[in-house]
Amino acid sequence: MRFYPYIVDYRPTVIAIPKSDKSTPLDLLPRLKRLSNAYQDLIDTDKDNQVLGESQYYYQLYDKEALEALQKLPLPQSPQSSQDWMIPVSQNIDLEKIQFPLILVQEYGLNLFRLSAGLSLSLESLKTVTIHTQTIVYNIQQNCSSDGWILSYLQDDKSHEEHFDYLINAAGFRTGKIDDMLSAPCKTMVEFKAAYISQSDAYKGQYFPEIVFHGERGTPQGMGQFTPYPNGYVQLHGMTTDITLYEDGLVSNTNVSCQAKLGQNFIEKIEKSWTKEETDTRTNLAIGHLSQFIPSFATAKVGSKPLFGAQQIPGDDPTLRVAEVSFPRERYARCEIVKVSSVLDMIDAITQQLIDLEYLGSQSLGRRVFSPTINLAKNDLQNKAESIATSREYPKDLAHRTMPRSGD
Repeated sequence: MRFYPYIVDYRPTVIAIPKSDKSTPLDLLPRLKRLSNAYQDLIDTDKDNQVLGESQYYYQLYDKEALEALQKLPLPQSPQSSQDWMIPVSQNIDLEKIQFPLILVQEYGLNLFRLSAGLSLSLESLKTVTIHTQTIVYNIQQNCSSDGWILSYLQDDKSHEEHFDYLINAAGFRTGKIDDMLSAPCKTMVEFKAAYISQSDAYKGQYFPEIVFHGERGTPQGMGQFTPYPNGYVQLHGMTTDITLYEDGLVSNTNVSCQAKLGQNFIEKIEKSWTKEETDTRTNLAIGHLSQFIPSFATAKVGSKPLFGAQQIPGDDPTLRVAEVSFPRERYARCEIVKVSSVLDMIDAITQQLIDLEYLGSQSLGRRVFSPTINLAKNDLQNKAESIATSREYPKDLAHRTMPRSGD
Protein backbone atom coordinates (compact mmCIF):
# COMPACT_ATOMS: atom_id res chain seq x y z
CA MET A 1 0.00 0.00 0.00
CA ARG A 2 2.92 2.36 0.64
CA PHE A 3 4.70 1.33 -2.56
CA TYR A 4 1.61 1.61 -4.79
CA PRO A 5 -0.63 4.13 -2.98
CA TYR A 6 -2.52 5.04 -6.15
CA ILE A 7 -4.08 1.56 -6.57
CA VAL A 8 -5.77 1.14 -3.17
CA ASP A 9 -9.55 0.88 -2.80
CA TYR A 10 -10.17 1.95 0.78
CA ARG A 11 -13.02 -0.40 1.59
CA PRO A 12 -12.87 -3.34 4.01
CA THR A 13 -13.58 -7.03 3.51
CA VAL A 14 -16.36 -8.95 5.23
CA ILE A 15 -15.96 -12.68 5.87
CA ALA A 16 -19.08 -14.81 6.13
CA ILE A 17 -19.21 -18.54 6.90
CA PRO A 18 -22.31 -20.23 5.45
CA LYS A 19 -24.23 -22.63 7.67
CA SER A 20 -23.45 -25.34 5.12
CA ASP A 21 -19.68 -24.96 5.71
CA LYS A 22 -17.92 -27.30 8.13
CA SER A 23 -15.79 -24.50 9.61
CA THR A 24 -16.94 -21.80 12.01
CA PRO A 25 -16.14 -18.08 12.35
CA LEU A 26 -14.37 -18.79 15.64
CA ASP A 27 -11.90 -21.03 13.78
CA LEU A 28 -10.55 -17.85 12.14
CA LEU A 29 -9.89 -15.94 15.36
CA PRO A 30 -6.41 -17.34 16.15
CA ARG A 31 -5.18 -16.34 12.69
CA LEU A 32 -6.80 -12.90 12.92
CA LYS A 33 -5.13 -12.32 16.29
CA ARG A 34 -1.74 -13.32 14.85
CA LEU A 35 -2.26 -10.92 11.95
CA SER A 36 -3.23 -8.10 14.28
CA ASN A 37 -0.08 -8.68 16.34
CA ALA A 38 2.11 -8.87 13.23
CA TYR A 39 0.58 -5.64 11.96
CA GLN A 40 1.30 -3.95 15.31
CA ASP A 41 4.91 -5.16 15.11
CA LEU A 42 5.21 -3.45 11.72
CA ILE A 43 3.79 -0.23 13.17
CA ASP A 44 6.24 -0.42 16.07
CA THR A 45 9.05 -0.72 13.52
CA ASP A 46 7.83 2.23 11.43
CA LYS A 47 4.77 4.30 12.32
CA ASP A 48 4.20 4.98 8.59
CA ASN A 49 3.23 1.30 8.26
CA GLN A 50 -0.10 2.10 9.90
CA VAL A 51 -1.96 2.01 6.59
CA LEU A 52 -4.85 -0.23 7.71
CA GLY A 53 -5.98 1.87 10.64
CA GLU A 54 -5.15 1.00 14.24
CA SER A 55 -4.20 -2.64 14.84
CA GLN A 56 -6.83 -3.04 17.58
CA TYR A 57 -9.49 -2.46 14.93
CA TYR A 58 -7.90 -4.69 12.28
CA TYR A 59 -10.93 -6.98 12.62
CA GLN A 60 -14.33 -6.59 14.23
CA LEU A 61 -17.10 -9.08 14.95
CA TYR A 62 -20.83 -8.55 14.29
CA ASP A 63 -23.42 -10.86 15.81
CA LYS A 64 -26.98 -11.31 14.54
CA GLU A 65 -28.48 -8.75 16.92
CA ALA A 66 -26.03 -6.08 15.78
CA LEU A 67 -26.81 -6.77 12.12
CA GLU A 68 -30.57 -6.70 12.70
CA ALA A 69 -30.15 -3.30 14.36
CA LEU A 70 -28.13 -2.04 11.38
CA GLN A 71 -30.92 -3.13 9.03
CA LYS A 72 -33.04 -0.27 10.35
CA LEU A 73 -30.50 2.44 9.54
CA PRO A 74 -30.40 4.46 6.30
CA LEU A 75 -27.67 3.70 3.76
CA PRO A 76 -24.70 6.05 4.22
CA GLN A 77 -23.92 8.48 1.39
CA SER A 78 -20.21 7.97 2.02
CA PRO A 79 -19.13 5.35 4.58
CA GLN A 80 -16.97 6.77 7.35
CA SER A 81 -16.92 3.91 9.85
CA SER A 82 -17.01 0.12 10.01
CA GLN A 83 -20.65 0.32 11.02
CA ASP A 84 -21.43 2.31 7.87
CA TRP A 85 -19.88 -0.43 5.71
CA MET A 86 -21.94 -3.11 7.47
CA ILE A 87 -25.30 -1.42 6.83
CA PRO A 88 -25.66 -2.57 3.18
CA VAL A 89 -24.35 -6.00 4.21
CA SER A 90 -27.03 -6.33 6.89
CA GLN A 91 -29.75 -5.21 4.47
CA ASN A 92 -28.80 -7.51 1.59
CA ILE A 93 -27.38 -10.75 3.02
CA ASP A 94 -29.77 -13.59 3.94
CA LEU A 95 -28.96 -13.77 7.64
CA GLU A 96 -30.63 -17.19 7.94
CA LYS A 97 -27.99 -18.82 5.73
CA ILE A 98 -24.84 -17.73 7.53
CA GLN A 99 -23.12 -18.37 10.82
CA PHE A 100 -22.38 -15.65 13.34
CA PRO A 101 -20.47 -13.58 13.95
CA LEU A 102 -19.64 -11.96 10.63
CA ILE A 103 -16.09 -10.63 10.56
CA LEU A 104 -15.09 -7.28 9.09
CA VAL A 105 -11.37 -7.04 8.30
CA GLN A 106 -9.45 -3.91 7.36
CA GLU A 107 -8.09 -5.46 4.16
CA TYR A 108 -8.47 -3.27 1.09
CA GLY A 109 -8.63 -3.86 -2.63
CA LEU A 110 -5.91 -3.24 -5.21
CA ASN A 111 -7.08 -1.92 -8.59
CA LEU A 112 -5.55 -3.89 -11.46
CA PHE A 113 -6.01 -1.20 -14.12
CA ARG A 114 -4.56 1.59 -11.97
CA LEU A 115 -1.58 -0.62 -11.17
CA SER A 116 -1.01 -1.21 -14.88
CA ALA A 117 -1.38 2.51 -15.64
CA GLY A 118 1.00 3.63 -12.89
CA LEU A 119 3.67 1.12 -13.86
CA SER A 120 3.35 2.01 -17.56
CA LEU A 121 3.72 5.73 -16.91
CA SER A 122 6.64 5.19 -14.53
CA LEU A 123 8.54 2.84 -16.84
CA GLU A 124 8.03 5.10 -19.84
CA SER A 125 9.66 7.94 -17.90
CA LEU A 126 12.80 6.01 -16.91
CA LYS A 127 15.84 6.49 -19.13
CA THR A 128 17.44 3.45 -17.48
CA VAL A 129 14.74 1.11 -18.78
CA THR A 130 14.25 -0.11 -22.35
CA ILE A 131 11.03 -1.96 -23.09
CA HIS A 132 10.66 -4.18 -26.17
CA THR A 133 7.11 -5.19 -27.02
CA GLN A 134 6.00 -7.37 -29.94
CA THR A 135 9.26 -9.24 -29.38
CA ILE A 136 9.93 -12.98 -29.25
CA VAL A 137 12.93 -14.42 -27.41
CA TYR A 138 13.80 -17.62 -29.29
CA ASN A 139 17.18 -18.62 -27.90
CA ILE A 140 19.32 -18.07 -24.80
CA GLN A 141 22.92 -19.20 -24.55
CA GLN A 142 25.46 -18.87 -21.77
CA ASN A 143 28.21 -16.47 -22.77
CA CYS A 144 31.43 -18.50 -22.93
CA SER A 145 33.76 -15.50 -22.99
CA SER A 146 32.27 -13.84 -19.93
CA ASP A 147 29.70 -14.44 -17.25
CA GLY A 148 26.15 -13.80 -18.38
CA TRP A 149 23.74 -14.63 -21.16
CA ILE A 150 23.30 -14.04 -24.88
CA LEU A 151 19.66 -13.51 -25.85
CA SER A 152 18.46 -13.94 -29.42
CA TYR A 153 15.13 -12.37 -30.26
CA LEU A 154 12.88 -11.40 -33.15
CA GLN A 155 11.57 -7.87 -33.51
CA ASP A 156 9.96 -6.35 -36.62
CA ASP A 157 10.80 -9.57 -38.51
CA LYS A 158 14.50 -9.08 -37.80
CA SER A 159 16.77 -11.17 -35.61
CA HIS A 160 18.75 -9.45 -32.85
CA GLU A 161 21.29 -10.57 -30.30
CA GLU A 162 22.26 -8.92 -27.01
CA HIS A 163 24.39 -9.78 -23.98
CA PHE A 164 23.07 -9.46 -20.43
CA ASP A 165 24.90 -9.99 -17.14
CA TYR A 166 21.82 -11.20 -15.29
CA LEU A 167 18.49 -12.65 -16.39
CA ILE A 168 15.16 -12.44 -14.56
CA ASN A 169 12.39 -14.66 -15.86
CA ALA A 170 9.02 -13.11 -15.05
CA ALA A 171 7.15 -14.45 -18.06
CA GLY A 172 4.00 -15.38 -16.19
CA PHE A 173 2.44 -18.70 -17.11
CA ARG A 174 5.00 -19.05 -19.92
CA THR A 175 7.92 -19.05 -17.47
CA GLY A 176 8.66 -22.66 -18.43
CA LYS A 177 9.56 -21.70 -22.00
CA ILE A 178 12.53 -19.70 -20.73
CA ASP A 179 13.48 -22.50 -18.33
CA ASP A 180 13.60 -24.89 -21.27
CA MET A 181 16.04 -22.66 -23.15
CA LEU A 182 18.35 -22.72 -20.13
CA SER A 183 17.80 -26.41 -19.29
CA ALA A 184 16.88 -25.23 -15.80
CA PRO A 185 15.44 -27.71 -13.30
CA CYS A 186 11.77 -27.05 -12.55
CA LYS A 187 8.64 -28.24 -10.80
CA THR A 188 5.60 -26.12 -11.46
CA MET A 189 1.91 -26.05 -12.34
CA VAL A 190 -0.25 -23.67 -14.39
CA GLU A 191 -3.92 -22.99 -13.75
CA PHE A 192 -6.44 -21.12 -15.88
CA LYS A 193 -8.99 -19.18 -13.84
CA ALA A 194 -11.53 -16.44 -14.43
CA ALA A 195 -13.52 -13.84 -12.50
CA TYR A 196 -16.78 -12.51 -13.89
CA ILE A 197 -18.09 -8.99 -14.28
CA SER A 198 -21.72 -8.28 -13.45
CA GLN A 199 -23.70 -5.06 -13.30
CA SER A 200 -26.75 -4.14 -11.25
CA ASP A 201 -28.53 -0.78 -11.55
CA ALA A 202 -30.03 -1.45 -8.11
CA TYR A 203 -26.55 -1.16 -6.58
CA LYS A 204 -25.59 2.14 -8.22
CA GLY A 205 -24.64 4.69 -5.59
CA GLN A 206 -24.30 2.07 -2.87
CA TYR A 207 -20.97 1.41 -1.15
CA PHE A 208 -20.43 -2.26 -0.43
CA PRO A 209 -17.38 -3.82 1.18
CA GLU A 210 -15.90 -6.87 -0.47
CA ILE A 211 -17.75 -9.93 0.84
CA VAL A 212 -16.23 -13.41 0.97
CA PHE A 213 -18.43 -16.46 1.60
CA HIS A 214 -16.22 -19.35 2.70
CA GLY A 215 -16.54 -22.68 0.94
CA GLU A 216 -14.59 -25.76 -0.10
CA ARG A 217 -12.65 -25.19 -3.31
CA GLY A 218 -13.78 -27.25 -6.29
CA THR A 219 -17.13 -28.29 -4.79
CA PRO A 220 -20.58 -26.86 -5.60
CA GLN A 221 -20.28 -24.98 -2.29
CA GLY A 222 -16.96 -23.39 -3.29
CA MET A 223 -16.00 -19.97 -1.95
CA GLY A 224 -17.96 -17.03 -3.36
CA GLN A 225 -16.43 -13.56 -3.59
CA PHE A 226 -18.30 -10.30 -4.20
CA THR A 227 -15.96 -7.44 -5.16
CA PRO A 228 -17.67 -4.09 -5.79
CA TYR A 229 -16.74 -1.41 -8.34
CA PRO A 230 -18.42 1.94 -9.12
CA ASN A 231 -21.75 2.24 -10.97
CA GLY A 232 -23.09 -1.12 -9.85
CA TYR A 233 -20.32 -3.26 -11.35
CA VAL A 234 -19.28 -6.27 -9.27
CA GLN A 235 -16.47 -8.74 -9.89
CA LEU A 236 -17.45 -12.30 -8.95
CA HIS A 237 -15.54 -15.42 -8.01
CA GLY A 238 -17.14 -18.80 -7.46
CA MET A 239 -14.57 -21.47 -6.68
CA THR A 240 -16.49 -24.22 -8.45
CA THR A 241 -15.65 -26.00 -11.70
CA ASP A 242 -18.63 -24.31 -13.39
CA ILE A 243 -17.53 -20.77 -12.58
CA THR A 244 -13.96 -19.70 -11.73
CA LEU A 245 -12.31 -23.13 -11.99
CA TYR A 246 -12.19 -25.56 -14.91
CA GLU A 247 -12.12 -29.36 -14.82
CA ASP A 248 -9.06 -29.44 -17.11
CA GLY A 249 -7.67 -26.02 -16.19
CA LEU A 250 -4.84 -27.23 -13.93
CA VAL A 251 -1.78 -28.75 -15.63
CA SER A 252 1.76 -29.67 -14.58
CA ASN A 253 5.11 -29.55 -16.31
CA THR A 254 6.49 -32.84 -17.66
CA ASN A 255 9.88 -34.56 -17.65
CA VAL A 256 10.30 -33.33 -21.23
CA SER A 257 9.46 -29.65 -20.72
CA CYS A 258 9.19 -27.09 -17.93
CA GLN A 259 6.28 -25.48 -19.78
CA ALA A 260 2.98 -26.88 -18.53
CA LYS A 261 0.68 -27.08 -21.54
CA LEU A 262 -2.84 -25.71 -21.25
CA GLY A 263 -5.54 -26.93 -23.59
CA GLN A 264 -6.03 -25.02 -26.84
CA ASN A 265 -9.41 -23.70 -25.68
CA PHE A 266 -7.64 -21.80 -22.87
CA ILE A 267 -4.90 -20.49 -25.17
CA GLU A 268 -7.58 -19.13 -27.53
CA LYS A 269 -9.20 -17.24 -24.63
CA ILE A 270 -5.83 -15.78 -23.64
CA GLU A 271 -4.67 -14.85 -27.13
CA LYS A 272 -8.01 -14.03 -28.76
CA SER A 273 -11.20 -13.72 -26.76
CA TRP A 274 -14.15 -15.42 -25.11
CA THR A 275 -17.32 -16.53 -26.87
CA LYS A 276 -20.44 -14.64 -25.85
CA GLU A 277 -22.12 -17.93 -24.99
CA GLU A 278 -19.49 -18.96 -22.44
CA THR A 279 -19.27 -15.42 -21.03
CA ASP A 280 -23.03 -15.32 -20.46
CA THR A 281 -23.26 -18.86 -19.10
CA ARG A 282 -20.48 -18.61 -16.53
CA THR A 283 -21.31 -15.04 -15.47
CA ASN A 284 -24.93 -16.00 -14.84
CA LEU A 285 -23.80 -19.04 -12.86
CA ALA A 286 -21.60 -16.72 -10.79
CA ILE A 287 -24.55 -14.38 -10.20
CA GLY A 288 -26.62 -17.37 -9.09
CA HIS A 289 -23.85 -18.59 -6.80
CA LEU A 290 -23.66 -15.25 -4.96
CA SER A 291 -27.40 -14.59 -4.94
CA GLN A 292 -27.99 -17.65 -2.75
CA PHE A 293 -26.55 -15.46 0.01
CA ILE A 294 -27.45 -12.02 -1.44
CA PRO A 295 -31.01 -12.49 -2.83
CA SER A 296 -31.27 -8.93 -4.22
CA PHE A 297 -28.28 -9.68 -6.46
CA ALA A 298 -30.28 -12.19 -8.52
CA THR A 299 -31.38 -9.43 -10.92
CA ALA A 300 -27.78 -8.52 -11.87
CA LYS A 301 -26.76 -8.93 -15.51
CA VAL A 302 -23.59 -9.64 -17.46
CA GLY A 303 -21.34 -6.57 -17.29
CA SER A 304 -18.51 -7.45 -19.71
CA LYS A 305 -16.21 -10.27 -20.71
CA PRO A 306 -14.48 -11.95 -17.74
CA LEU A 307 -11.20 -11.01 -16.13
CA PHE A 308 -9.04 -14.07 -16.65
CA GLY A 309 -5.60 -15.53 -17.01
CA ALA A 310 -3.28 -18.45 -16.44
CA GLN A 311 -1.43 -18.48 -13.13
CA GLN A 312 1.73 -20.40 -12.35
CA ILE A 313 1.91 -22.31 -9.07
CA PRO A 314 5.41 -23.19 -7.84
CA GLY A 315 5.87 -26.86 -6.89
CA ASP A 316 3.34 -29.64 -7.28
CA ASP A 317 0.79 -28.82 -4.57
CA PRO A 318 -2.08 -26.68 -5.91
CA THR A 319 -3.27 -25.87 -2.38
CA LEU A 320 -0.06 -23.93 -1.58
CA ARG A 321 -0.67 -20.55 -3.22
CA VAL A 322 2.63 -18.96 -2.32
CA ALA A 323 4.83 -16.87 -4.56
CA GLU A 324 8.38 -17.91 -5.03
CA VAL A 325 11.63 -16.67 -6.50
CA SER A 326 14.24 -19.33 -7.19
CA PHE A 327 17.72 -19.37 -8.65
CA PRO A 328 18.02 -22.60 -10.66
CA ARG A 329 21.00 -21.36 -12.67
CA GLU A 330 23.82 -18.94 -11.95
CA ARG A 331 22.91 -15.31 -12.67
CA TYR A 332 19.32 -16.35 -13.31
CA ALA A 333 16.20 -15.65 -11.22
CA ARG A 334 12.85 -17.28 -11.87
CA CYS A 335 9.89 -15.31 -10.50
CA GLU A 336 6.61 -17.11 -10.04
CA ILE A 337 4.29 -14.41 -8.77
CA VAL A 338 0.96 -15.64 -7.45
CA LYS A 339 -0.01 -12.41 -5.67
CA VAL A 340 1.20 -8.88 -6.34
CA SER A 341 1.85 -8.41 -2.61
CA SER A 342 4.79 -10.85 -2.86
CA VAL A 343 6.70 -8.68 -5.33
CA LEU A 344 8.65 -6.79 -2.66
CA ASP A 345 9.88 -10.02 -1.05
CA MET A 346 11.08 -11.18 -4.46
CA ILE A 347 12.91 -7.89 -4.98
CA ASP A 348 14.78 -8.43 -1.70
CA ALA A 349 15.81 -11.98 -2.65
CA ILE A 350 17.10 -10.89 -6.07
CA THR A 351 18.83 -7.86 -4.57
CA GLN A 352 20.65 -10.12 -2.12
CA GLN A 353 21.98 -12.22 -4.98
CA LEU A 354 23.07 -9.12 -6.90
CA ILE A 355 24.93 -8.04 -3.76
CA ASP A 356 26.60 -11.47 -3.54
CA LEU A 357 27.66 -11.07 -7.19
CA GLU A 358 29.03 -7.60 -6.33
CA TYR A 359 26.72 -5.80 -8.76
CA LEU A 360 25.19 -3.86 -5.86
CA GLY A 361 26.34 -2.62 -2.48
CA SER A 362 24.90 -4.08 0.72
CA GLN A 363 23.06 -0.82 1.44
CA SER A 364 20.66 -1.65 -1.42
CA LEU A 365 18.99 -4.51 0.46
CA GLY A 366 15.52 -3.65 1.71
CA ARG A 367 15.53 -0.14 0.30
CA ARG A 368 12.07 1.22 -0.36
CA VAL A 369 11.29 4.39 -2.23
CA PHE A 370 7.72 4.87 -1.15
CA SER A 371 6.97 7.87 -3.33
CA PRO A 372 6.08 6.93 -6.92
CA THR A 373 8.99 6.76 -9.35
CA ILE A 374 7.64 9.90 -10.96
CA ASN A 375 5.06 12.38 -9.78
CA LEU A 376 2.04 10.67 -11.28
CA ALA A 377 -0.52 13.32 -12.15
CA LYS A 378 -3.98 12.30 -10.99
CA ASN A 379 -5.64 12.95 -14.35
CA ASP A 380 -2.86 11.25 -16.35
CA LEU A 381 -3.10 8.16 -14.18
CA GLN A 382 -6.89 8.01 -14.44
CA ASN A 383 -6.89 8.57 -18.21
CA LYS A 384 -4.25 5.87 -18.70
CA ALA A 385 -6.16 3.40 -16.53
CA GLU A 386 -9.38 4.03 -18.43
CA SER A 387 -7.55 3.68 -21.75
CA ILE A 388 -6.12 0.30 -20.70
CA ALA A 389 -9.54 -0.92 -19.59
CA THR A 390 -11.42 0.13 -22.72
CA SER A 391 -8.67 -1.10 -25.08
CA ARG A 392 -9.10 -4.53 -23.51
CA GLU A 393 -12.90 -4.35 -23.83
CA TYR A 394 -13.70 -3.72 -20.18
CA PRO A 395 -15.92 -0.96 -18.75
CA LYS A 396 -13.89 2.09 -17.78
CA ASP A 397 -15.65 1.96 -14.39
CA LEU A 398 -13.29 -0.91 -13.49
CA ALA A 399 -10.41 1.60 -13.71
CA HIS A 400 -12.04 3.81 -11.06
CA ARG A 401 -11.44 3.47 -7.37
CA THR A 402 -14.34 2.02 -5.44
CA MET A 403 -13.50 4.22 -2.48
CA PRO A 404 -10.65 6.74 -2.70
CA ARG A 405 -9.45 8.77 0.21
CA SER A 406 -9.89 12.51 0.31
CA GLY A 407 -7.52 14.18 -2.15
CA ASP A 408 -6.75 10.99 -4.12
